[in-house]
Amino acid sequence: MTPHPRPDSHGRPVRPPRRYEYETDGAEIYLRSFATIRAEADLSGLPADAERVAVRMIHACGQPDLSRDLVVHPDLVAAARTALRSGAPILTDAHMVASGVTRTRLPADNEVLCLLRDPRVPALAEEWRTTRSAAAVSLWADRLEGAVVAIGNAPTALFHLLEMVDAGAPRPAAVIGVPVGFIGAAESKEALVAHPADIPHLVVRGRRGGSAMAASAINALAQEKE
Repeated sequence: MTPHPRPDSHGRPVRPPRRYEYETDGAEIYLRSFATIRAEADLSGLPADAERVAVRMIHACGQPDLSRDLVVHPDLVAAARTALRSGAPILTDAHMVASGVTRTRLPADNEVLCLLRDPRVPALAEEWRTTRSAAAVSLWADRLEGAVVAIGNAPTALFHLLEMVDAGAPRPAAVIGVPVGFIGAAESKEALVAHPADIPHLVVRGRRGGSAMAASAINALAQEKE
């Protein structure tokens, strides 16, 4: 076996010999990726202003057929972008979602908040016999009015949010509801779509979802540039 190249005299790593043919230009990879998505995905059933959101979400998961499971409220894009431009916070159920938001795309240096590690959460979850994700959502009340919500992990968080709204909590401007999983994920998304408050929303029907999808949707909504 050939020994690993030692650093050069300046301590910099030495590139290994090129053995594979692959694209190395980052800008070219980006352009070709988005062109491939547009060629392979059927975006015809989506609102025109949501196409770039769908493309970014497909880019995050590598699945062009995602478009057939996307449900996008006709007011989702306009509502979310208006809220973000006015400085609304982004409330998330998972630190992975928060970490995936590209801060340089945010139009108003918006706060990105996940309260899962708040010290109040464990006791609330135990008292209410629910998940910590759901308990953390209950701490959003003073920031929920006009906020953009991104739920990419826990179905219980989405159910709890809807129950808060039912109980009179402030209404968010928009909800990206893409929790992932086998227990409650599909049902929580259908509950959002059918909710009488008619909050502008985006969901991925079924079990698919996840933090990467939620963050990619926020990144697309934060800035129109693809």
